[in-house]
Amino acid sequence: MAADTLSLSWHDPAWIHILNPSNVMDYFSDKNNPFYDRTCNNEIIKMQRGNQEQLGNMTGLEYILLHVQEPILYVIRKQHRHSQSQVAPLADYYIIAGIVYQAPDLGSVISSRLLNTTHALESAFEEANGFSKYHPSKGYWWEFKDHKQTEELLQKDKKKKEEPSSIFQRQRVDVLLAELSRKYPVKYTSVPSADKPAEEGQNEQVKVEIKTEKKDENSLPQNNSMKPPPEKKAKMLR
Repeated sequence: MAADTLSLSWHDPAWIHILNPSNVMDYFSDKNNPFYDRTCNNEIIKMQRGNQEQLGNMTGLEYILLHVQEPILYVIRKQHRHSQSQVAPLADYYIIAGIVYQAPDLGSVISSRLLNTTHALESAFEEANGFSKYHPSKGYWWEFKDHKQTEELLQKDKKKKEEPSSIFQRQRVDVLLAELSRKYPVKYTSVPSADKPAEEGQNEQVKVEIKTEKKDENSLPQNNSMKPPPEKKAKMLR
């Protein structure tokens, strides 16, 4: 596909208001249309005053009306017919509001998108590089041209963060969260109830331990043979 044909367009103002599915092929086969190849089978049948339905019995280059969306859109396909049941598409053309354009192929679309993306990234890096400063004693920092420009960038960033979500986005997020909740339910750890006998035993055991730890000196047996530890005896002497 020639790249220059993708930037071309053609129209005839006298036809725009009268276009319909029955005459759109005649409009496309105008001799001034740069997308029309006059060596096609359509032109041969037209010169012989034949019926366009005979295209299926011929081989070679032809044009067919592929899609109609009245009253504004018509799609015409250029193809090479090898037999009655075998054709090879070559190009598509769309007529919108009476203006004829050539539809780009997939390779041209991807190449154009990549080129636009690369250009945008390169421009962003160049602009960011202009604000980057460096000094051996300070390191790196950002220095904008003026305070106003800095404030504008901060306001844009803040506005972007505060931009409200749409109803579709909120509902869609809710649906995704619900699906995740059903798929991965939260596992809660069971807390023992205070009414269980086992826990009552544990509580009693804790109480016993506490009582044992809080025994005072009066509870000890009065026996002279039992001598307190040296540290405690020293305290009692004081």
